[in-house]
Amino acid sequence: MKVSRRLQQIDSMVVPRYEHIWDCCCDHGLLGFLLLQRNAAKTIHFVDVAEPLVTEVTTKLQRFFPEKAKDNSWQTHVADVAKLQLSSASNVNESSCHLMVIAGVGGDLLIELVAGLLVENPQQKMEFLLCPVLHTYKVRNALIEMGFSLIDECLVQENNRFYEVLHVSLHATQPISPVGSIMWDLSRTADQAYLTKTISHYQRVSQNMDREVQQVIEAYQALN
Repeated sequence: MKVSRRLQQIDSMVVPRYEHIWDCCCDHGLLGFLLLQRNAAKTIHFVDVAEPLVTEVTTKLQRFFPEKAKDNSWQTHVADVAKLQLSSASNVNESSCHLMVIAGVGGDLLIELVAGLLVENPQQKMEFLLCPVLHTYKVRNALIEMGFSLIDECLVQENNRFYEVLHVSLHATQPISPVGSIMWDLSRTADQAYLTKTISHYQRVSQNMDREVQQVIEAYQALN
């Protein structure tokens, strides 16, 4: 499998201490395959709203991981992640620890999915590993409003694009920064380039001198 640097980074941030890991919006299942190969959880779940994609992933799992199907190491689900009820989908009790991985979707959709999972699973113990494609500042502020705190975060560069990966929980203790905190190392050229690119983006957006956008710019500039 040819796996992107972004997915490799997400995989490296998953410590094998969960009973269930959910590869949400799994696309072709590459991240879930990595997690399954190293037994990162008791069960790896592959979830997507598109049935053809889930069928494709199921076929690959049956071909490459047939022995793991016998002990229920993987499951596939055709479902809207925002409406996913973990207990009914996986027949587990409420004490189970779940890691919800959502990557490769836009910021607005990611916020919708996380909010939906909280509503549908109020008693479940969940952590979230998130990698939005766009609107990371908006995502961070939404997570703060939902009551999340930070476990870990990092910055990944891939094919001239940058991605922020956030590991968050309602039970963590470190505050989430709207502009990022522990992911930055401004002694690295890549981090400097991403910061410059981000500030330039918001400066273009603020041509009408929108005060709210100006506050975003100032928050990023304060990192220097």
